[in-house]
Parts: sequence; C-alpha cells; structure tokens
Amino acid sequence: MIVRNEEVMLPQCLASVADLVDDIVIVDTGSADTTRQIARDHGATVLDFDFARVDFAGARNHGLGHARGAFILVLDADEVVDPASWPHIHAHVMDGQDVGYIATRRNHPHESPTSVRLDHAVRLFPNRPCYRYRRRVHETIDDSILAGGGRLRRSAIMLDHFLPAVESQRAKGKRYLDLLLQDVAEEPNETDRLVFLAAEYHQLEMFDEATAVAERIAQLCPQDFRAQLNAGLYHAVHQRDLDRARIDLAAALRLRPDDPEAHALREAIDDGLR
Repeated sequence: MIVRNEEVMLPQCLASVADLVDDIVIVDTGSADTTRQIARDHGATVLDFDFARVDFAGARNHGLGHARGAFILVLDADEVVDPASWPHIHAHVMDGQDVGYIATRRNHPHESPTSVRLDHAVRLFPNRPCYRYRRRVHETIDDSILAGGGRLRRSAIMLDHFLPAVESQRAKGKRYLDLLLQDVAEEPNETDRLVFLAAEYHQLEMFDEATAVAERIAQLCPQDFRAQLNAGLYHAVHQRDLDRARIDLAAALRLRPDDPEAHALREAIDDGLR
C-alpha cells in the first residue's frame, strides 16, 4: 500500500487482511497524523518515499521492491477486502500461475453509501522483479505483466472502496487532471492516459472536454466497440448532437451487431432522448 494521512480509514483496511496476508509493506509519502504508528501496530514494514514530485508508480514500486511474498495483493487505505474473497485469493496463490488477477471494486459514495458503482483493476499478481507499475498518476501494472509474459484474468476478488466527500474528490480530481494533461502532452496517442483523462473530465463535470477526448479515443481505436459506443454516449447525452451520435453508434454496431446496450442507445436516439 501507499498512504498519506490515512489514520481514519487505515485500521479497517488492515483489519480486513490481518489473517489473510503474511507480510504488510506500507509506503508513506509524508503523513503528519498517526498513520505510520497505526501501520506499525498492525505489524507492517513502513517505508518512506519522497513525494515532492508526485509519482504514484514510483511509490508503489518502492513497496514492491521490499515485498517478500510469492504473490502481492495491492490495496488502498480506503478499501477493504470482502471476506468472501479470501478463498479465491488463497486459491490463486496456491495455484501459482503467472497471472495478474483483476478484482472488482464496489465504490461507495460518501453521500450515498448504497449507490454502488463498479470498476475493475489488477490487484493480485506474482512477485516478479519485472512486474512494476507505470505512470505518475492512475498507475497501472497491466502492461508490465503482459510484457513480462504473464496473463490477465478476471477474478471473483471483491473490494469495497469508500469514497471521500464530493468536494474532496473534486480537489483530488483537479490535481490528477494536471498530471494527466502532462502525460498526454508527452504521449498524445497513449489511449490508457486518454481513458483516464476522459474519466477525470467527466468526474469534474467538464463534459465538452470529456467528449473531445472520447472522440480522440474512438479515432485511435476504430476497432474498439466500447470506444465507439462511449463517443456516441457523450455526443448524445452531453451534447445532444444526435446526428454525430448516430455515426458513432453505427460504428459500434458494425463491431457488435447484437449488443443490447448499443441497441438501447439507438432506440433512445431515435426517440429523441426524451
């Protein structure tokens, strides 16, 4: 884990894995509260990482370099592992395959904890020196695992992610947006960065900017059904440009003629999105 000022959330996170893991490595990027002591009280090795230049991948990789287990489970301090996932984690570790296992996160908004939104990320993978995170923000390890000869596989691992208040999320999103724009300026055709950039614009309700990025992704990935559909959704819902949305949707349906989501969007567009 990497943490900073997480004294409120960290205890429940560590309690959720207390009897699951053999080794806890926590990278602290400058906590001024009791985070470090809480981590030590749970038996964790606490490492310092200079975060003067924001680098989430660097911080995660610093922790990976000190991990001793055959497999690594990556968490954030505002997450807990669903106890029902324990048998799946044990089975994957015992199986020992060279696989990065994709977990599902149930994201619980602070203002409405029962309004759950799902997302997915690789969170369990073999401890290999060549498997390392990339990117300063919204860091991922997927490409590294594939480049190292491993595979990615969806798993039944479930995490609960407790989101902060909306204003805190917006402030965090603005910081991340600046970093993502720097990444995109350096690599304008890197679709991984563009996907995260569109998501940050959307989260900040900057829908014109999100639509422009969605268009760019669709252009770069003409054979990607989801890219074409997302472009159609942005044009239809956020810009009310139904003619452009029909073009995007036609491209999506050429790739998946029977997709129910695409057909539902087409019906909504034909109905004028009333």
